[in-house]
Amino acid sequence: MTGSTSRMVDREGLIELDVGTDVGDSPRFNKDIAPTQAIERTWSKWNIAALWVGMSICVPTYTLGGVLTAYFGLSVGEALFAILLANVIVLIPLTLNAFPGTKFGIPFPVVLRSSFGILGSNVPCLVRALVGCGWFGIQTMFGGLAIHLLLSELVPAWAALGGVGEVIGFFVFGATNLLVVIRGAESIKWLETLAAPLLLAVGIGLMTWAWPHMSMTELLAQPPSRPEGASVYGYFFAGLTAMVGFWATLSLNIPDFSRFAKSQKDQIVGQVIGLPLTMFFFAALGVVLTAASESLVGQTVADPVRLIGYIESPFWVVLAMLLIIIATISTNTASNIVSPTNDFQNIAPKLINQTRGVLMTGAVGVLLMGYDLLQKAGLIAQGVSLEQMYSNWLLGYSSLLGPIAGIMAVDYFLIKKQRLDVPSLYMDNHAYPAVNIAGFIAFGVPVALTLISLLTGTMNWFYDYGWFTGSALGAIVYYVASHVLTSSSQVGPAPHLASETAKQP
Repeated sequence: MTGSTSRMVDREGLIELDVGTDVGDSPRFNKDIAPTQAIERTWSKWNIAALWVGMSICVPTYTLGGVLTAYFGLSVGEALFAILLANVIVLIPLTLNAFPGTKFGIPFPVVLRSSFGILGSNVPCLVRALVGCGWFGIQTMFGGLAIHLLLSELVPAWAALGGVGEVIGFFVFGATNLLVVIRGAESIKWLETLAAPLLLAVGIGLMTWAWPHMSMTELLAQPPSRPEGASVYGYFFAGLTAMVGFWATLSLNIPDFSRFAKSQKDQIVGQVIGLPLTMFFFAALGVVLTAASESLVGQTVADPVRLIGYIESPFWVVLAMLLIIIATISTNTASNIVSPTNDFQNIAPKLINQTRGVLMTGAVGVLLMGYDLLQKAGLIAQGVSLEQMYSNWLLGYSSLLGPIAGIMAVDYFLIKKQRLDVPSLYMDNHAYPAVNIAGFIAFGVPVALTLISLLTGTMNWFYDYGWFTGSALGAIVYYVASHVLTSSSQVGPAPHLASETAKQP
Protein backbone atom coordinates (compact mmCIF):
# COMPACT_ATOMS: atom_id res chain seq x y z
CA MET A 1 0.00 0.00 0.00
CA THR A 2 2.92 2.34 -0.67
CA GLY A 3 1.77 5.94 -0.80
CA SER A 4 -1.80 4.99 0.06
CA THR A 5 -4.11 7.14 2.17
CA SER A 6 -6.36 5.81 4.91
CA ARG A 7 -10.10 6.12 4.47
CA MET A 8 -13.21 5.33 6.45
CA VAL A 9 -15.81 2.99 4.97
CA ASP A 10 -19.41 2.86 6.21
CA ARG A 11 -20.76 -0.70 6.25
CA GLU A 12 -24.37 -0.55 7.42
CA GLY A 13 -23.69 1.91 10.22
CA LEU A 14 -20.41 0.31 11.39
CA ILE A 15 -17.33 2.23 10.27
CA GLU A 16 -14.24 0.41 9.04
CA LEU A 17 -10.81 2.00 8.63
CA ASP A 18 -9.03 1.09 5.41
CA VAL A 19 -5.48 1.66 6.66
CA GLY A 20 -2.98 3.30 4.36
CA THR A 21 0.67 4.08 5.01
CA ASP A 22 -0.18 7.48 6.48
CA VAL A 23 -1.81 5.74 9.46
CA GLY A 24 0.10 2.46 9.34
CA ASP A 25 3.46 4.22 9.70
CA SER A 26 2.25 6.56 12.43
CA PRO A 27 3.86 6.15 15.89
CA ARG A 28 0.32 6.19 17.36
CA PHE A 29 -0.79 3.02 15.55
CA ASN A 30 -0.31 -0.71 15.85
CA LYS A 31 -2.45 -3.60 14.69
CA ASP A 32 -3.62 -4.52 18.20
CA ILE A 33 -5.31 -1.16 18.84
CA ALA A 34 -6.37 -0.69 15.22
CA PRO A 35 -10.11 -0.51 14.47
CA THR A 36 -11.71 -3.92 14.13
CA GLN A 37 -12.92 -4.95 10.69
CA ALA A 38 -16.36 -6.40 9.94
CA ILE A 39 -15.00 -9.96 9.97
CA GLU A 40 -13.77 -9.45 13.56
CA ARG A 41 -17.10 -8.15 14.89
CA THR A 42 -18.53 -11.52 15.87
CA TRP A 43 -19.87 -10.94 19.40
CA SER A 44 -23.64 -11.38 19.59
CA LYS A 45 -25.83 -10.20 22.47
CA TRP A 46 -25.44 -13.63 24.05
CA ASN A 47 -21.65 -13.41 23.93
CA ILE A 48 -21.79 -9.99 25.59
CA ALA A 49 -24.31 -11.24 28.16
CA ALA A 50 -21.98 -14.18 28.88
CA LEU A 51 -19.10 -11.72 29.28
CA TRP A 52 -21.01 -9.93 32.03
CA VAL A 53 -22.11 -13.14 33.73
CA GLY A 54 -18.49 -14.32 33.76
CA MET A 55 -17.24 -11.01 35.14
CA SER A 56 -20.00 -10.59 37.73
CA ILE A 57 -19.72 -14.02 39.39
CA CYS A 58 -16.63 -13.70 41.56
CA VAL A 59 -15.58 -13.57 45.20
CA PRO A 60 -15.81 -9.75 45.56
CA THR A 61 -19.41 -9.79 44.27
CA TYR A 62 -20.24 -12.51 46.80
CA THR A 63 -19.09 -10.23 49.63
CA LEU A 64 -20.80 -6.99 48.49
CA GLY A 65 -23.81 -7.54 50.76
CA GLY A 66 -21.43 -7.86 53.70
CA VAL A 67 -19.60 -4.68 52.65
CA LEU A 68 -22.84 -2.68 52.64
CA THR A 69 -24.19 -4.07 55.91
CA ALA A 70 -20.93 -3.98 57.86
CA TYR A 71 -19.32 -0.78 56.58
CA PHE A 72 -22.15 1.33 55.15
CA GLY A 73 -24.75 0.72 57.85
CA LEU A 74 -27.46 -0.76 55.62
CA SER A 75 -29.92 -3.51 56.40
CA VAL A 76 -29.87 -6.63 54.24
CA GLY A 77 -32.90 -5.48 52.22
CA GLU A 78 -31.41 -2.01 51.71
CA ALA A 79 -28.08 -3.53 50.69
CA LEU A 80 -29.60 -5.82 48.05
CA PHE A 81 -31.72 -2.98 46.66
CA ALA A 82 -28.62 -0.74 46.48
CA ILE A 83 -26.75 -3.42 44.52
CA LEU A 84 -29.59 -3.87 42.03
CA LEU A 85 -30.16 -0.12 41.59
CA ALA A 86 -26.44 0.59 41.20
CA ASN A 87 -26.11 -1.93 38.39
CA VAL A 88 -29.14 -0.51 36.61
CA ILE A 89 -27.61 2.97 36.92
CA VAL A 90 -24.19 1.89 35.68
CA LEU A 91 -25.82 0.53 32.52
CA ILE A 92 -26.21 4.15 31.38
CA PRO A 93 -22.49 5.03 31.04
CA LEU A 94 -21.74 1.45 29.97
CA THR A 95 -24.07 1.54 26.97
CA LEU A 96 -23.30 5.16 26.07
CA ASN A 97 -19.52 4.78 26.15
CA ALA A 98 -19.80 1.49 24.25
CA PHE A 99 -21.29 3.29 21.22
CA PRO A 100 -18.05 4.60 19.63
CA GLY A 101 -16.37 1.25 20.16
CA THR A 102 -19.13 -0.54 18.25
CA LYS A 103 -19.56 2.06 15.51
CA PHE A 104 -15.89 2.66 14.74
CA GLY A 105 -14.28 -0.53 16.10
CA ILE A 106 -11.84 1.45 18.26
CA PRO A 107 -10.66 0.55 21.80
CA PHE A 108 -10.91 2.71 24.90
CA PRO A 109 -7.54 4.53 24.61
CA VAL A 110 -8.29 5.61 21.03
CA VAL A 111 -11.76 6.85 22.03
CA LEU A 112 -10.08 8.93 24.75
CA ARG A 113 -7.86 10.62 22.17
CA SER A 114 -10.93 12.56 21.03
CA SER A 115 -11.63 14.11 24.46
CA PHE A 116 -8.14 14.33 26.01
CA GLY A 117 -5.88 14.62 22.98
CA ILE A 118 -3.56 12.23 21.17
CA LEU A 119 -0.90 12.37 23.89
CA GLY A 120 -3.13 13.64 26.70
CA SER A 121 -5.17 10.44 26.54
CA ASN A 122 -2.31 8.68 28.33
CA VAL A 123 -3.18 10.39 31.63
CA PRO A 124 -6.73 8.94 32.05
CA CYS A 125 -5.50 5.71 30.45
CA LEU A 126 -2.87 5.27 33.14
CA VAL A 127 -5.39 6.09 35.88
CA ARG A 128 -7.61 3.33 34.52
CA ALA A 129 -4.66 0.98 34.02
CA LEU A 130 -3.42 1.32 37.59
CA VAL A 131 -6.89 0.58 38.98
CA GLY A 132 -7.10 -2.46 36.71
CA CYS A 133 -3.67 -3.68 37.83
CA GLY A 134 -4.75 -3.28 41.46
CA TRP A 135 -7.88 -5.35 40.88
CA PHE A 136 -5.77 -7.89 38.96
CA GLY A 137 -3.72 -8.34 42.12
CA ILE A 138 -6.81 -8.72 44.32
CA GLN A 139 -8.46 -11.28 42.07
CA THR A 140 -5.18 -13.14 41.55
CA MET A 141 -4.84 -13.43 45.31
CA PHE A 142 -8.29 -15.07 45.48
CA GLY A 143 -7.49 -17.43 42.61
CA GLY A 144 -4.04 -18.25 43.94
CA LEU A 145 -5.45 -19.09 47.36
CA ALA A 146 -8.00 -21.37 45.69
CA ILE A 147 -5.21 -23.15 43.81
CA HIS A 148 -3.28 -23.58 47.06
CA LEU A 149 -6.31 -25.08 48.85
CA LEU A 150 -7.11 -27.29 45.85
CA LEU A 151 -3.58 -28.72 45.76
CA SER A 152 -3.59 -29.10 49.55
CA GLU A 153 -6.69 -31.31 49.24
CA LEU A 154 -5.29 -33.34 46.35
CA VAL A 155 -1.70 -33.62 47.64
CA PRO A 156 -1.57 -33.55 51.48
CA ALA A 157 2.14 -32.70 51.43
CA TRP A 158 1.31 -29.43 49.63
CA ALA A 159 -0.55 -28.13 52.68
CA ALA A 160 2.72 -28.17 54.63
CA LEU A 161 4.08 -25.47 52.31
CA GLY A 162 1.79 -22.92 53.97
CA GLY A 163 2.57 -19.39 52.78
CA VAL A 164 5.00 -20.67 50.13
CA GLY A 165 2.14 -22.65 48.58
CA GLU A 166 0.03 -19.49 48.49
CA VAL A 167 2.85 -17.59 46.75
CA ILE A 168 3.19 -20.34 44.13
CA GLY A 169 -0.59 -20.41 43.64
CA PHE A 170 -0.61 -16.63 43.19
CA PHE A 171 1.91 -16.70 40.36
CA VAL A 172 0.49 -19.82 38.68
CA PHE A 173 -2.98 -18.31 38.65
CA GLY A 174 -1.71 -14.94 37.41
CA ALA A 175 0.26 -16.54 34.58
CA THR A 176 -2.80 -18.54 33.49
CA ASN A 177 -4.86 -15.35 33.28
CA LEU A 178 -2.22 -13.53 31.26
CA LEU A 179 -1.97 -16.41 28.79
CA VAL A 180 -5.71 -16.25 28.05
CA VAL A 181 -5.52 -12.55 27.13
CA ILE A 182 -2.34 -12.97 25.08
CA ARG A 183 -4.28 -15.45 22.92
CA GLY A 184 -6.69 -12.64 21.95
CA ALA A 185 -10.35 -11.59 22.00
CA GLU A 186 -11.67 -14.87 20.62
CA SER A 187 -10.01 -16.72 23.51
CA ILE A 188 -11.79 -14.43 25.99
CA LYS A 189 -15.10 -14.86 24.18
CA TRP A 190 -14.72 -18.65 24.26
CA LEU A 191 -13.86 -18.64 27.98
CA GLU A 192 -16.74 -16.38 28.99
CA THR A 193 -19.29 -18.24 26.84
CA LEU A 194 -18.21 -21.56 28.36
CA ALA A 195 -18.07 -20.30 31.95
CA ALA A 196 -21.34 -18.32 32.09
CA PRO A 197 -23.90 -21.18 32.06
CA LEU A 198 -21.72 -23.30 34.34
CA LEU A 199 -21.39 -20.52 36.92
CA LEU A 200 -25.11 -19.72 36.81
CA ALA A 201 -25.99 -23.38 37.31
CA VAL A 202 -23.65 -23.63 40.29
CA GLY A 203 -25.05 -20.44 41.78
CA ILE A 204 -28.61 -21.73 41.52
CA GLY A 205 -27.52 -25.03 43.05
CA LEU A 206 -25.85 -23.28 45.99
CA MET A 207 -28.92 -21.11 46.57
CA THR A 208 -31.13 -24.22 46.57
CA TRP A 209 -28.77 -25.96 49.00
CA ALA A 210 -28.56 -23.05 51.45
CA TRP A 211 -32.17 -21.82 51.38
CA PRO A 212 -33.63 -24.44 53.81
CA HIS A 213 -30.94 -23.60 56.38
CA MET A 214 -31.89 -19.95 56.93
CA SER A 215 -34.95 -17.76 57.40
CA MET A 216 -35.26 -14.96 54.86
CA THR A 217 -37.87 -13.28 57.04
CA GLU A 218 -35.50 -13.14 60.00
CA LEU A 219 -32.64 -12.06 57.78
CA LEU A 220 -34.56 -9.13 56.33
CA ALA A 221 -35.81 -8.19 59.82
CA GLN A 222 -32.28 -7.73 61.20
CA PRO A 223 -31.70 -4.07 62.17
CA PRO A 224 -29.04 -2.08 60.29
CA SER A 225 -25.69 -1.33 61.93
CA ARG A 226 -26.01 2.47 61.57
CA PRO A 227 -26.85 4.55 64.68
CA GLU A 228 -30.42 4.10 65.83
CA GLY A 229 -32.69 6.80 64.44
CA ALA A 230 -30.16 7.92 61.80
CA SER A 231 -31.57 8.79 58.38
CA VAL A 232 -31.13 6.03 55.85
CA TYR A 233 -30.49 8.36 52.91
CA GLY A 234 -26.88 9.33 53.58
CA TYR A 235 -25.85 5.75 54.26
CA PHE A 236 -27.80 4.41 51.29
CA PHE A 237 -26.36 6.84 48.74
CA ALA A 238 -22.82 6.31 50.02
CA GLY A 239 -23.33 2.58 49.59
CA LEU A 240 -24.94 3.12 46.19
CA THR A 241 -21.91 5.14 45.08
CA ALA A 242 -19.57 2.35 46.14
CA MET A 243 -21.63 -0.21 44.24
CA VAL A 244 -21.61 1.95 41.09
CA GLY A 245 -17.88 2.25 41.63
CA PHE A 246 -17.57 -1.53 41.43
CA TRP A 247 -18.03 -1.30 37.63
CA ALA A 248 -16.79 2.30 37.21
CA THR A 249 -13.73 0.86 35.49
CA LEU A 250 -15.69 -1.06 32.87
CA SER A 251 -17.97 1.95 32.22
CA LEU A 252 -14.84 3.58 30.80
CA ASN A 253 -13.13 0.81 28.87
CA ILE A 254 -16.25 -0.95 27.58
CA PRO A 255 -15.18 0.04 24.01
CA ASP A 256 -12.41 -2.56 24.42
CA PHE A 257 -15.20 -5.17 24.14
CA SER A 258 -17.96 -3.37 22.25
CA ARG A 259 -15.56 -2.97 19.29
CA PHE A 260 -16.18 -6.70 18.66
CA ALA A 261 -20.01 -6.46 18.83
CA LYS A 262 -22.04 -7.18 15.73
CA SER A 263 -24.27 -4.12 16.24
CA GLN A 264 -25.31 -1.45 18.73
CA LYS A 265 -28.39 -3.52 19.52
CA ASP A 266 -26.20 -6.49 20.44
CA GLN A 267 -24.04 -4.49 22.85
CA ILE A 268 -27.04 -2.81 24.51
CA VAL A 269 -29.22 -5.90 24.86
CA GLY A 270 -26.28 -8.07 25.91
CA GLN A 271 -25.35 -5.71 28.73
CA VAL A 272 -28.93 -5.33 29.92
CA ILE A 273 -29.38 -9.12 30.01
CA GLY A 274 -26.03 -9.94 31.55
CA LEU A 275 -25.25 -7.37 34.23
CA PRO A 276 -27.93 -6.22 36.73
CA LEU A 277 -29.67 -9.48 37.57
CA THR A 278 -26.42 -11.48 37.70
CA MET A 279 -24.87 -9.02 40.14
CA PHE A 280 -28.02 -8.97 42.26
CA PHE A 281 -28.33 -12.76 42.28
CA PHE A 282 -24.74 -13.51 43.22
CA ALA A 283 -24.64 -10.78 45.90
CA ALA A 284 -27.89 -12.22 47.29
CA LEU A 285 -26.30 -15.68 47.20
CA GLY A 286 -23.48 -14.35 49.37
CA VAL A 287 -25.99 -12.96 51.88
CA VAL A 288 -27.98 -16.21 51.97
CA LEU A 289 -24.93 -18.48 52.31
CA THR A 290 -23.48 -16.26 55.03
CA ALA A 291 -26.76 -16.46 56.93
CA ALA A 292 -26.98 -20.22 56.38
CA SER A 293 -23.36 -20.85 57.41
CA GLU A 294 -24.30 -20.92 61.11
CA SER A 295 -26.52 -23.91 60.45
CA LEU A 296 -24.17 -25.48 57.91
CA VAL A 297 -20.80 -25.23 59.69
CA GLY A 298 -21.62 -23.98 63.19
CA GLN A 299 -20.45 -20.37 62.81
CA THR A 300 -21.09 -17.34 60.60
CA VAL A 301 -18.63 -17.24 57.68
CA ALA A 302 -18.80 -14.42 55.11
CA ASP A 303 -15.85 -15.53 52.95
CA PRO A 304 -16.67 -18.31 50.44
CA VAL A 305 -13.09 -19.58 50.43
CA ARG A 306 -13.14 -19.99 54.22
CA LEU A 307 -16.63 -21.51 54.06
CA ILE A 308 -15.40 -24.19 51.68
CA GLY A 309 -12.58 -24.91 54.12
CA TYR A 310 -15.16 -26.20 56.59
CA ILE A 311 -16.48 -28.82 54.17
CA GLU A 312 -15.29 -32.26 55.23
CA SER A 313 -15.77 -33.99 51.87
CA PRO A 314 -12.60 -33.86 49.71
CA PHE A 315 -14.72 -34.25 46.56
CA TRP A 316 -16.82 -31.16 47.26
CA VAL A 317 -13.80 -29.13 48.32
CA VAL A 318 -11.99 -29.93 45.08
CA LEU A 319 -15.07 -29.20 42.99
CA ALA A 320 -15.75 -25.93 44.81
CA MET A 321 -12.16 -24.74 44.41
CA LEU A 322 -12.20 -25.56 40.70
CA LEU A 323 -15.35 -23.48 40.31
CA ILE A 324 -13.83 -20.55 42.22
CA ILE A 325 -10.77 -20.75 39.96
CA ILE A 326 -12.96 -20.72 36.81
CA ALA A 327 -15.09 -17.86 38.15
CA THR A 328 -12.04 -15.80 39.06
CA ILE A 329 -10.30 -16.39 35.73
CA SER A 330 -13.42 -15.36 33.81
CA THR A 331 -13.61 -12.15 35.86
CA ASN A 332 -9.93 -11.32 35.98
CA THR A 333 -9.10 -11.74 32.30
CA ALA A 334 -11.89 -9.52 31.00
CA SER A 335 -12.18 -6.99 33.82
CA ASN A 336 -8.62 -6.40 34.86
CA ILE A 337 -6.17 -7.34 32.10
CA VAL A 338 -7.68 -6.27 28.77
CA SER A 339 -7.92 -2.57 29.58
CA PRO A 340 -4.46 -2.07 31.13
CA THR A 341 -3.03 -3.99 28.18
CA ASN A 342 -4.57 -1.53 25.71
CA ASP A 343 -3.78 1.43 27.96
CA PHE A 344 -0.08 0.58 28.12
CA GLN A 345 -0.02 0.13 24.33
CA ASN A 346 -1.40 3.64 23.97
CA ILE A 347 1.82 5.07 25.46
CA ALA A 348 4.03 3.80 22.62
CA PRO A 349 2.14 1.56 20.18
CA LYS A 350 5.19 0.80 18.05
CA LEU A 351 7.13 -0.44 21.09
CA ILE A 352 4.36 -2.03 23.16
CA ASN A 353 2.16 -4.61 21.42
CA GLN A 354 -0.55 -6.72 23.03
CA THR A 355 1.81 -9.36 24.42
CA ARG A 356 4.10 -6.78 25.98
CA GLY A 357 1.08 -4.88 27.34
CA VAL A 358 -0.22 -8.05 29.00
CA LEU A 359 3.16 -8.75 30.58
CA MET A 360 3.39 -5.15 31.82
CA THR A 361 -0.07 -5.52 33.40
CA GLY A 362 1.06 -8.62 35.26
CA ALA A 363 4.30 -7.00 36.41
CA VAL A 364 2.64 -3.79 37.62
CA GLY A 365 -0.11 -5.78 39.35
CA VAL A 366 2.48 -7.76 41.30
CA LEU A 367 4.50 -4.63 42.15
CA LEU A 368 1.42 -2.75 43.33
CA MET A 369 -0.32 -5.49 45.26
CA GLY A 370 1.90 -8.56 45.54
CA TYR A 371 3.36 -8.10 49.04
CA ASP A 372 0.19 -6.56 50.44
CA LEU A 373 -2.01 -9.28 48.94
CA LEU A 374 0.12 -12.07 50.32
CA GLN A 375 -0.11 -10.48 53.75
CA LYS A 376 -3.88 -10.26 53.40
CA ALA A 377 -3.98 -13.90 52.35
CA GLY A 378 -2.45 -14.71 55.71
CA LEU A 379 -5.01 -12.54 57.49
CA ILE A 380 -7.85 -14.22 55.65
CA ALA A 381 -6.64 -17.61 56.86
CA GLN A 382 -6.91 -16.21 60.41
CA GLY A 383 -10.48 -15.11 59.91
CA VAL A 384 -10.20 -11.39 59.12
CA SER A 385 -13.12 -10.24 56.95
CA LEU A 386 -12.50 -9.81 53.23
CA GLU A 387 -14.71 -6.72 53.17
CA GLN A 388 -11.94 -4.68 54.81
CA MET A 389 -9.83 -5.14 51.69
CA TYR A 390 -11.81 -2.91 49.38
CA SER A 391 -14.66 -0.96 51.05
CA ASN A 392 -12.76 2.35 50.88
CA TRP A 393 -11.08 1.28 47.60
CA LEU A 394 -14.47 1.32 45.85
CA LEU A 395 -15.24 4.87 46.97
CA GLY A 396 -11.74 6.16 46.30
CA TYR A 397 -11.26 5.17 42.69
CA SER A 398 -14.87 5.89 41.70
CA SER A 399 -14.11 9.53 42.53
CA LEU A 400 -11.28 9.46 39.98
CA LEU A 401 -13.05 7.54 37.23
CA GLY A 402 -16.45 9.26 37.41
CA PRO A 403 -15.27 12.47 35.69
CA ILE A 404 -13.70 10.49 32.84
CA ALA A 405 -16.98 8.65 32.18
CA GLY A 406 -18.92 11.92 32.04
CA ILE A 407 -16.36 13.55 29.76
CA MET A 408 -16.36 10.63 27.32
CA ALA A 409 -20.15 10.60 26.97
CA VAL A 410 -20.47 14.37 26.49
CA ASP A 411 -17.60 14.49 24.00
CA TYR A 412 -19.00 11.74 21.78
CA PHE A 413 -22.72 12.54 21.88
CA LEU A 414 -22.88 16.32 22.38
CA ILE A 415 -19.58 17.76 21.15
CA LYS A 416 -18.65 15.39 18.30
CA LYS A 417 -22.27 14.33 17.68
CA GLN A 418 -21.26 10.66 17.14
CA ARG A 419 -18.86 11.56 14.35
CA LEU A 420 -15.12 10.94 14.59
CA ASP A 421 -12.28 11.33 12.12
CA VAL A 422 -10.84 7.89 12.78
CA PRO A 423 -7.62 8.15 10.71
CA SER A 424 -6.70 11.34 12.58
CA LEU A 425 -7.12 9.56 15.92
CA TYR A 426 -4.01 7.56 14.98
CA MET A 427 -1.85 10.49 13.80
CA ASP A 428 -0.06 13.45 15.33
CA ASN A 429 -0.73 17.02 14.16
CA HIS A 430 -3.95 16.26 12.33
CA ALA A 431 -7.53 16.95 13.38
CA TYR A 432 -6.99 16.28 17.09
CA PRO A 433 -4.62 18.21 19.40
CA ALA A 434 -1.80 16.60 21.33
CA VAL A 435 -3.53 17.72 24.54
CA ASN A 436 -7.18 18.73 24.77
CA ILE A 437 -7.25 21.46 27.42
CA ALA A 438 -11.02 21.16 27.90
CA GLY A 439 -10.68 17.51 28.90
CA PHE A 440 -8.05 18.23 31.54
CA ILE A 441 -9.99 21.14 33.01
CA ALA A 442 -13.08 18.94 33.27
CA PHE A 443 -11.05 16.16 34.89
CA GLY A 444 -9.06 18.44 37.19
CA VAL A 445 -11.97 20.34 38.76
CA PRO A 446 -13.80 17.38 40.35
CA VAL A 447 -10.51 15.69 41.32
CA ALA A 448 -9.37 18.91 43.03
CA LEU A 449 -12.67 19.16 44.92
CA THR A 450 -12.31 15.52 46.00
CA LEU A 451 -8.82 16.20 47.37
CA ILE A 452 -10.06 19.31 49.18
CA SER A 453 -12.85 17.25 50.71
CA LEU A 454 -10.40 14.57 51.88
CA LEU A 455 -7.76 16.96 53.20
CA THR A 456 -10.03 19.44 54.96
CA GLY A 457 -12.91 17.24 56.07
CA THR A 458 -15.38 19.61 54.44
CA MET A 459 -17.86 18.75 51.68
CA ASN A 460 -17.82 15.11 52.72
CA TRP A 461 -20.82 14.52 50.47
CA PHE A 462 -18.67 15.28 47.42
CA TYR A 463 -16.35 12.37 48.23
CA ASP A 464 -19.03 10.04 49.63
CA TYR A 465 -21.02 10.34 46.39
CA GLY A 466 -17.85 10.61 44.31
CA TRP A 467 -18.91 8.78 41.16
CA PHE A 468 -22.14 10.78 40.83
CA THR A 469 -20.64 14.16 41.72
CA GLY A 470 -17.52 13.53 39.65
CA SER A 471 -19.25 12.31 36.51
CA ALA A 472 -21.91 15.05 36.59
CA LEU A 473 -19.43 17.87 37.26
CA GLY A 474 -16.91 16.52 34.76
CA ALA A 475 -19.60 16.34 32.06
CA ILE A 476 -20.86 19.88 32.72
CA VAL A 477 -17.39 21.45 32.91
CA TYR A 478 -16.30 19.66 29.73
CA TYR A 479 -19.35 20.84 27.80
CA VAL A 480 -18.82 24.45 28.88
CA ALA A 481 -15.03 24.39 28.42
CA SER A 482 -15.33 22.85 24.94
CA HIS A 483 -17.57 25.70 23.83
CA VAL A 484 -15.43 28.38 25.45
CA LEU A 485 -12.21 27.03 24.00
CA THR A 486 -13.33 27.24 20.40
CA SER A 487 -9.94 26.85 18.80
CA SER A 488 -9.68 23.52 16.97
CA SER A 489 -6.22 23.05 18.43
CA GLN A 490 -7.85 22.91 21.85
CA VAL A 491 -11.10 21.08 21.43
CA GLY A 492 -10.44 18.64 18.62
CA PRO A 493 -12.10 18.17 15.23
CA ALA A 494 -15.23 19.84 14.08
CA PRO A 495 -18.15 17.46 13.52
CA HIS A 496 -18.07 17.92 9.75
CA LEU A 497 -14.86 15.91 9.46
CA ALA A 498 -16.75 12.66 9.77
CA SER A 499 -18.73 13.58 6.68
CA GLU A 500 -15.56 12.78 4.71
CA THR A 501 -16.28 9.12 5.42
CA ALA A 502 -16.32 7.17 2.19
CA LYS A 503 -19.45 5.14 1.64
CA GLN A 504 -19.15 1.54 0.58
CA PRO A 505 -19.38 1.28 -3.20
